[in-house]
Amino acid sequence: MSRRIPRELKALAFWAVSLSLGGCIGTGGIVAHSAAPKAEALATDDAIDHARREAGWPADQWWQAYADRQLNAWVAKAVNGSPTLAMAAARVRLAQAAAGLAEASEAPQIDARGTLARHNWPADQFYGPGELSGQTTWDNQAGLGLGYDLDLWGRERNASEQAVDTAHQRVAEARQAELELAANVVTVYIQLALAYDLREVARETLAQQQQILDIAQTRLRHGIGTQLEVSQAQTPLPETHRQVDALDERIALAGNQLAALAGQGPGAAAGLQRPTLHLAADLPLPAVLPAQLLGQRPDVVAARWGVAAQARGIDVAHAGFYPNVNLVGSLSYMATGGGMLEFLTGQKLSYTAGPAFTLPLFDGGHLRGQLGEATAGYDWAVAHYQQTLVQALKGVSDQLLRRESMEKQAAFAAEGVASAQKTYDLATTAYQRGLTDYLEVLNAQTLLLHQRQVQQQVHAERLQVYAGLVTALGGGLGAGADNPAEPRLQAPATPKALARLDRLLPAHTVP
Repeated sequence: MSRRIPRELKALAFWAVSLSLGGCIGTGGIVAHSAAPKAEALATDDAIDHARREAGWPADQWWQAYADRQLNAWVAKAVNGSPTLAMAAARVRLAQAAAGLAEASEAPQIDARGTLARHNWPADQFYGPGELSGQTTWDNQAGLGLGYDLDLWGRERNASEQAVDTAHQRVAEARQAELELAANVVTVYIQLALAYDLREVARETLAQQQQILDIAQTRLRHGIGTQLEVSQAQTPLPETHRQVDALDERIALAGNQLAALAGQGPGAAAGLQRPTLHLAADLPLPAVLPAQLLGQRPDVVAARWGVAAQARGIDVAHAGFYPNVNLVGSLSYMATGGGMLEFLTGQKLSYTAGPAFTLPLFDGGHLRGQLGEATAGYDWAVAHYQQTLVQALKGVSDQLLRRESMEKQAAFAAEGVASAQKTYDLATTAYQRGLTDYLEVLNAQTLLLHQRQVQQQVHAERLQVYAGLVTALGGGLGAGADNPAEPRLQAPATPKALARLDRLLPAHTVP
């Protein structure tokens, strides 16, 4: 809010500052020890440098790349019904309300008051109310009060800006909560798909092991086999049964977890079908890293708003060392005696008007304590911001390295399945021509099932890497559109008047 300060008020303010200087309250040399880092100053590795040559950003609903309608429905359920997001939204509203309260402090404050009361006066001959002794009268009053903080040093303005910055921070945190929720749903869904795939392989393995046992028992009955062969064939069956049961448990628990993420009871997952995840395209990356990349991450944006809010807190603390000047006034009617509304007549009118000063003289170190708290809060916010930047770059680099590795692993897994399939085909052909027994076919099938299991695990990892990379890139939420400018992140310097006072006063212990 822009204000024009009259010359007379500036003179009064100068006089008030002179008085306050005589009170010997200085800042004690308390300043912030940190400076907000720049994202582009952080070193990047080869994986990120290579990614700069690509171009693209994650889509807003990035999970649709998996082409699974059931997954899309569960993410929508989670976004609409999650208690986590409801709490984040409530924090946003609380911060917005706090910003509204702070902004209201900058406006003139007018209040009205009044009383209509019948007053019975005591009949005391020594200490009574004179002529009113023993009477009952109307004792009424009404008035308007005016208060207006001139905010000569920007205390209220900076407090208002600090509250608004905090509200922006809460919005970015809500976006981060939404991103994490969607990523958690996708992660659980991928694990659900993997459990279904592994259970299918385990059931095929169980059927194959049962076939081996049947063959061993047939050979034993015909006198061409041994009891040892039967015992060896029976041994793996209990463990395979256990694996199938464990995978059934994983599927049920994944359903419960999806329901919980969506803010629903376990029964909501009763109709859950086997996932049909398919990821045909890779994720292209932004052409400029890390500055633009990190500006799209909600957690980085939230950390930046946190630094901006703490910087404004230092300005608020600085303003406390100056005198506060308010304009106050009142307009009132009051009367004792007469009719009920007689007090509203013109001759009963009175008013007051003028400035009110609050001069900080001696406070036992309270103001310096507030400044120390503000500067320490700023240093913490800067350190948190820097740590968030470091972790963000690490997350991007980790996912890029994993993506490259999973592409190689997927190729090796496919090669292993192809080789096992060829072995199985050869064993089947040899058995059909009478060149070998069926045990060789079953052994080849065991190898094939194992290679398929490995391939499915690699496929699930590849799906997970996509989700991790999207999350590291900010999930397409466009948080960079609501980002504080770089100058707002820097700690304000000590005002010149307070700096001169610090040089005049004896040194104080910094809190």
